[in-house]
Amino acid sequence: MDIAGLRAFLAVAEQESFSAAAAELHLSQPAVSKRVAALEATMKVRLFDRIGHRVLLTEAGAALLPRARRILLDIEDSQRAIANLSGRVEGRLYLGTSHHIGLHRLPPVLREFVAGYPEVRLELRFLDSEAVCAAVVAGELELGVVTLPVDPPPALMTEPVWDDPLSVVVGRDHPLAGQGRVDMTRLAGTPAILPGPETFTRQIIESEFARRGLRIEAELSTNYLETIKMLVAVGLGWSLLPDSMLDEQLSALTVPGLAPHRRLGIVHHRERTLSNAARAMLETVARHRDS
Repeated sequence: MDIAGLRAFLAVAEQESFSAAAAELHLSQPAVSKRVAALEATMKVRLFDRIGHRVLLTEAGAALLPRARRILLDIEDSQRAIANLSGRVEGRLYLGTSHHIGLHRLPPVLREFVAGYPEVRLELRFLDSEAVCAAVVAGELELGVVTLPVDPPPALMTEPVWDDPLSVVVGRDHPLAGQGRVDMTRLAGTPAILPGPETFTRQIIESEFARRGLRIEAELSTNYLETIKMLVAVGLGWSLLPDSMLDEQLSALTVPGLAPHRRLGIVHHRERTLSNAARAMLETVARHRDS
């Protein structure tokens, strides 16, 4: 089967656009159209319907899509296995991480890695931890440095690196500030500012409250912890933030029975061969364990 045609097909299917697929593949739009047409001729089926400005998969295209992904992932896996035989640490490394980890944990790791492996081209993508994990499972990223999921999917290998204690915090002028101990029932009835419901951090705190039959009153939601810190600091509600973010703008509360924490670490696909560059990154991150 034509591998170039499969790559073009996959790009068009994911982008739902020939022009966007061409930009992703660094090809002209006619070149992408030609590759898809050749694949359709080989398979003797139509893979896309073009309806106005939309490009939609046909039934045959939808059936091919997951198989095309598996074929291309297996080819990339084979290429990595063969390239690893040279022992050289080079090539591209696709690494995903969250904005918070990128700001607070990764700088010394990246500094050491870039200095030690100058022949590696690091492709760093900033996404929510949940999106990074999904991209690793899908084969779009080789590694992720993330908040580790509480219940990871079977395909995801997780390696804890940093313990990340969390504190319940309010702004200095919040009514709860300076009260010492605040029970969870009162906290549940007070407006909160938390990451989105789909995030691992939100799941940690909600599970703690749910075990006691309580539900959090979350009035504001954003996945950027730095934004949450600002909203808490100006008095809009309480939140749960890493201890590493605490400063004079915030007041940490003591909540009896609540000592939340999360684990940060590195994730990769359980069944995929890691490149030499990815293995070198794993070793570099390990040297910064709990630092």
